[in-house]
Amino acid sequence: MARGHQGLPRPEPTVISKRQLLDLLREIDSDRKATRRILAMETEFRRRIAIHVQSLPAKDADFSAFCTNPFVLLIHSLQHGYSRIQEIERDILPAKQFSSMETSAGKMVEAVALPVYGWEIVESGMHTSDSALDGRCMTGDTLQVATLKSGPRCLNDEMSENFADAVVNHGAEWASKARVRKVDFSYGVLYGTKKQSNKKDWHILRNICEKVPAGSILVRSDNRWDCAFRKKGIVVTVAVRVGLDWWSYLGGPTCFVELCTAMIRACIKPTDSSGAVPGRYAISDLLGIVSVGCVPDDFNVSVLQRSQLEWLFFVARHFCDEITD
Repeated sequence: MARGHQGLPRPEPTVISKRQLLDLLREIDSDRKATRRILAMETEFRRRIAIHVQSLPAKDADFSAFCTNPFVLLIHSLQHGYSRIQEIERDILPAKQFSSMETSAGKMVEAVALPVYGWEIVESGMHTSDSALDGRCMTGDTLQVATLKSGPRCLNDEMSENFADAVVNHGAEWASKARVRKVDFSYGVLYGTKKQSNKKDWHILRNICEKVPAGSILVRSDNRWDCAFRKKGIVVTVAVRVGLDWWSYLGGPTCFVELCTAMIRACIKPTDSSGAVPGRYAISDLLGIVSVGCVPDDFNVSVLQRSQLEWLFFVARHFCDEITD
């Protein structure tokens, strides 16, 4: 489906300021519940990451363990001017580790974060009424359910159609099982922005509005990132929530920074940053992204050390189209 489909909304760029992040860190640092959530996620991230790292291929594993693409290896060798196998071998292990973590990191984040914010992980087999769901939560008289994807370009046309079918065909059943009359379904994306999306996520909404009888549609998806319909007396609302939108929905305005802080604490050791010289980077705008020049000299929180702030800015850039001081 073309990106310029009629009714497709035009999202504004998502901008995050570093000062905003610092303010959120201060707020979190003075909130005992938020601090406890961070520590709980940090502990669970450490445990799960340790298990995952042990499952990655070792550098002396059999060649078949790396599942390499011969054409990619040859093109990569040309790009780097390699002429000997030993040269390409040095790149194979980290490439495999990145690809392995790419597929599992999202599920790890889901498994750690959802329970901390009061959601239940949905474990279901393929071709069941719950197979499209990753999490759910009862809030008042509404059942909140979500399917989650790691990044903003994970969908294709067929998947968009399948998710629409799942919501239309099973929304009333989800409500019946929970004994409620309202269902709020989210297509959630763990990082990225609506502007970065390939817009296949919005086509879930379009497909729903095409599959539901016109008289049952309560809110159409035209120029919106949500829709709503009624079926068998059940009101089903559907929304696409990408990056910051998803985390704010899950746990409020500090949730995104809580998550990032927990992962940074689990993965990045603090160092003495006094007198540190700014790094030199090949990526043209990376220095500006990670610069801590705007951080006041007296800024001090317990949840992150000063040397870890550049990592917060680095991670935050994946949730916006622009990061500013």
